[in-house]
Amino acid sequence: MKNTLKDLFIKNKLTPLFSLFVLFGLLVLAQNSASAQGRGRGNAGGAGRGAGNPSVNRPSNPNVDFGQGNASRRSNGRSDRGLETAETRSNGRSSEGLERARLGRENARRAEREVRDNPQAAELLRTNANDLRQSYQSALANNPDLKFGQFVAANMLARNLGSRYPNVTTAAILDGLANGDSIGRTLRNSGVSASEAKDAERQVKKTIQEIKNRQ
Repeated sequence: MKNTLKDLFIKNKLTPLFSLFVLFGLLVLAQNSASAQGRGRGNAGGAGRGAGNPSVNRPSNPNVDFGQGNASRRSNGRSDRGLETAETRSNGRSSEGLERARLGRENARRAEREVRDNPQAAELLRTNANDLRQSYQSALANNPDLKFGQFVAANMLARNLGSRYPNVTTAAILDGLANGDSIGRTLRNSGVSASEAKDAERQVKKTIQEIKNRQ
């Protein structure tokens, strides 16, 4: 009986204490479960916000260009050099084209002025002012230093000597002048004797002067 009473006493003493331990354990488990669920929702929300907002996924390093400039790095700068080379070549072609256009305009103005100031030239060459202007402009494109008097003389000498010296042509004389030779040297290179070349050149200059005096 004593043992039974003692067991009941112990049982009655331990049951409330045991109940407290069980209750405390349940509270701890509930708190841990709530915390885990909160972290799960936080991570899911963060992931969702990150996926929905591209700025969240961008790295903090301001030097990262997201692919911009990668081509240059991967090709060791070849892509940049290629662009620079293409640009340089293009600019070169553009500059040359602009220079040719400028010279063309200058030659056109010069030819216009010379033909206007020398109206006798068309008469000497038996042509009209428009054709003479275009011919002189074309000659200037090949030799910018060509004087109008030289151009007129080359045409007249070719007409006067060409029947006896087939190599004496306007183009041949103009080419000689472009190469730095005088008219006399060019005529001699074409087979004309020195004396005849000198006489022919003198006669042409005299004719040009006579026509000028009549104007």
